[in-house]
Amino acid sequence: MGVIIDSTVSGDGADPFLNEPTVRDEAPQFVLPLVVRIERDAPPARTDALETAARAVLTILSDERAVGDGEWARVMRDWQDARIRKVVRRARGAEWRRAEALPGITVTGKSAEVRVFPPVPLDGWPKDLARLQVSGTDLDDPEPPADADSTAPVLWLNPDLDMSAGKTMAQTGHGAQLAWWELSDEERTAWREAGFPLSVRTAAPARWAELTSSGLPLVKDAGFTEIAPGSATVVTEHPALRRRG
Repeated sequence: MGVIIDSTVSGDGADPFLNEPTVRDEAPQFVLPLVVRIERDAPPARTDALETAARAVLTILSDERAVGDGEWARVMRDWQDARIRKVVRRARGAEWRRAEALPGITVTGKSAEVRVFPPVPLDGWPKDLARLQVSGTDLDDPEPPADADSTAPVLWLNPDLDMSAGKTMAQTGHGAQLAWWELSDEERTAWREAGFPLSVRTAAPARWAELTSSGLPLVKDAGFTEIAPGSATVVTEHPALRRRG
């Protein structure tokens, strides 16, 4: 149910997603923790969990505590200056209540709850997060998701990859983050004020081939878990970025 996304910021002269040594490896390394609530008798729908995780990443990136002189701003900058890692864990019952007591932000979807926390050192996890399970129950959609709203951002998944829910949650969070980096301040403000509308859908094979050559933000995985290094996982089709193309 969990995954580490390991990448560097675009524009430093190296592939931003593959595990190639760069100067960013010399910086202190941090990880962005996300915890999804999965109660035994009421698990969230898979697509809703994926979308909620993506919105959670956007929410912390734009939170006033994470920018400027905010209390999380320094660690957010340090995290983004090194390799970008995300870890998804699961919690229920008392585990979830303990996680909610830690500084962070809970984002709620239709059936999903995801709490995102400011980055922590790779070897410095709070004990109430470190004890949570990384592997476990996967998620399903009770019904096929409706067609995506083409007027809002869509995070398209590679139809040829079979990833766990946790792996995919981290990937969609990363796709949302890449789009956020590429938007102007005005475009970011508009997206935030609208409540970060977005959809996560699996692309048709022909559409996926088109998307990966479109110049839109593309996530490639470092290959530490589940899939081969360099696998393209997500393309983020934001209307503002689509218009630029």
